[in-house]
Amino acid sequence: MNDTQRSFDIERLDAVRCRIPRRGAMRTDGLLFADEELMRELEPQALQQVANVAQLPGIVGASIAMPDVHWGYGFPIGGVAAFDDEEGVISPGGVGYDINCGVRLHVSELAHDDVAGKVEALADRLFERIPSGVGSSRSDLKLSDRQLDRVLEEGAAWMVEEGYGDERDLEAIESHGCLPDARPSEVSKRAHSRGNDQLGTLGSGNHFAELGRVEECFDEEVCEALGLLPDRVTVMIHSGSRGLGHQVCDDYLDRMVEASREHGIELPDKQLCCAPLASAEAESYWGAMNAAANFAFANRQMMGHQARRAFDEVLGNEAGSDLRLVYDVCHNIAKRETHRIDGEERTVCVHRKGATRAFPPGHPELLGRYREIGQPVLVPGDMGRYSFVMVGTEAAFDESFGSCCHG
Repeated sequence: MNDTQRSFDIERLDAVRCRIPRRGAMRTDGLLFADEELMRELEPQALQQVANVAQLPGIVGASIAMPDVHWGYGFPIGGVAAFDDEEGVISPGGVGYDINCGVRLHVSELAHDDVAGKVEALADRLFERIPSGVGSSRSDLKLSDRQLDRVLEEGAAWMVEEGYGDERDLEAIESHGCLPDARPSEVSKRAHSRGNDQLGTLGSGNHFAELGRVEECFDEEVCEALGLLPDRVTVMIHSGSRGLGHQVCDDYLDRMVEASREHGIELPDKQLCCAPLASAEAESYWGAMNAAANFAFANRQMMGHQARRAFDEVLGNEAGSDLRLVYDVCHNIAKRETHRIDGEERTVCVHRKGATRAFPPGHPELLGRYREIGQPVLVPGDMGRYSFVMVGTEAAFDESFGSCCHG
């Protein structure tokens, strides 16, 4: 533990959890999921941000940091915080610039040996079908204003209706690929213009589309339920709401700075600007954020469709039709959910920034096989390293508002 960490009087609770005790203007404790090695690598700024989030009005439970926590805009990336639906706030910094940045995983019926000699051709075709890079756009899918508004309202469902996937995909997407409170009218013209030619594109930074294969299974029952059998070929896609989501965040940060002042909210950091959940400013952001999230669901749905086309073109025999969606998860989002707080069921607004939802078996939002095994949690590795697929548990639901790390 370094000197900065000691200055916070951090207490180790067990081998993988630490606590930042409440002090000063903090309304609650900080909770860090980190072993000794991770604690040695933790950025001091990220620790300060965990403590800063604990100062926001209406926070319930701890201000939580996932194992991959690092310094971000206002909230740390890897930060989770829940706010009372009546007394709490919503903060664009707690969602992030890339609204509903997320990951989806497809698995093929084909084993690695079945594609031997064609992996490079597959990768090349994926590159051709899924535009990437700063400002990349898809010229054959430019949307009219009405079409874009339908994407913002309906998310992945609109893509399926238009023939980009099938109904089975929607069961395998968080919130079934559509957040219901979307209000396209709250999305600025500038954000609209940035999104109408970017559907089906990766973008840049740490976003990727990659071929992989199942190397090892730690729970045979879960692997079988998800179709993740040894040596099966996979496609993982990581992207979000592109320029549209970035512009939504930018637009509302300016408005939230003023809202914080008008509602008398004292901020430890201007980047934590926020508004009471019941306020007009919060309702406007909520509608725009959900619309941007639906754009991200549709964006990943389109890229999944393009991956299937790439498999068909390189491998034939309807190989793409057999490329089944395992799951698609959000990383940057705020959601109203029901959680147990001090033994009482309460509606809270959970901010997950650089964190993945991890609902347990039996949760009413999960459909089909996911109700039996829990929600898949996709944790992508960095370039050249393995990724993990996990499932949510009751313990995570109780302690971290059903959240897990995102990378």
